[in-house]
Amino acid sequence: MKKSYHLLLLSALLLSAACQQTPTEQSSAKAVTVSTKGNKFNDYWYQGNAEITTYDLEQARYGEIHQGHSTMIFVTEEFSKSKQVKLDNPGAVPKDAVPILKLNRTSKFNTGLYPYSMMASVFTPIDGKKYPHSLKVSSSSQEWCGHTFMQINEKRGNYAVQLNSYFESEGDRDFKVDKVLLEDEVWTKLRIDPKALPTGKTKILPGTFFSRLKHTAFEVQEANISMSPVESDASLMAYRIDYPALKRTLTIHFKKDFPHQIHAWEDTYGSGWGAGAKSLTTRATLRKSIKTDYWTKNSNADAGMRADLGLE
Repeated sequence: MKKSYHLLLLSALLLSAACQQTPTEQSSAKAVTVSTKGNKFNDYWYQGNAEITTYDLEQARYGEIHQGHSTMIFVTEEFSKSKQVKLDNPGAVPKDAVPILKLNRTSKFNTGLYPYSMMASVFTPIDGKKYPHSLKVSSSSQEWCGHTFMQINEKRGNYAVQLNSYFESEGDRDFKVDKVLLEDEVWTKLRIDPKALPTGKTKILPGTFFSRLKHTAFEVQEANISMSPVESDASLMAYRIDYPALKRTLTIHFKKDFPHQIHAWEDTYGSGWGAGAKSLTTRATLRKSIKTDYWTKNSNADAGMRADLGLE
């Protein structure tokens, strides 16, 4: 175990290069071949590329379903254990460097005249035995009324939460919550090792997208969680989270075989207010997936890749 972890750390130090800012840094983003025979995880995630997957989105909002799209960008990085930010030079501080799988997840949809744009970033250590909890989640939502921002940082005994919102009832607050499973980290943990995720009655913090859209208090809930094969497709598994108190069910379909790609998800809960309130289901279905060093694809000549991903 120790030998494979050191190999993983070495691979991460050589290959971590996402979102580079300068020409000098960009030149170091080339993939480096590392001997990882027999290690599917390293072979897939440590070749100098990110995985970008787009989804067709049907988003429940204001008691109706709105069309849009969602994007998931998974990439490995070296993360600072002390500062909880991406390390610029992990080789200089190897004891502070934690190999993580990062997810940047976006949802974009229009509600009549005005648009919504939401994004969450999740930073989950790859070594789940040494680091059982994600180190950080940041999440934002923008629409024409204003925007909100949440950040969750792992501390020794709890999660420290920062909430900034234009809503008076939410305001700007700093508070703490118990360190339990985060719904936002389910997506990254499914990609790392689905078998390590809990089932049965589980304490969990709901996803930041749901909390912002519903304006619910960000507090620990008890959920009934199950994992089972998808009857209509033998290649898929379903991870289902049922929140009795929230009258909400989230089901994520993912590939049974490595690299456990997220295939689709459904999120059912009450939408709208008053007489217009009803139970609706947000759905996302896979559209296109590629692997690329996207941080180098920033010229006008690269714009065609957006059409390939269905983003135009």
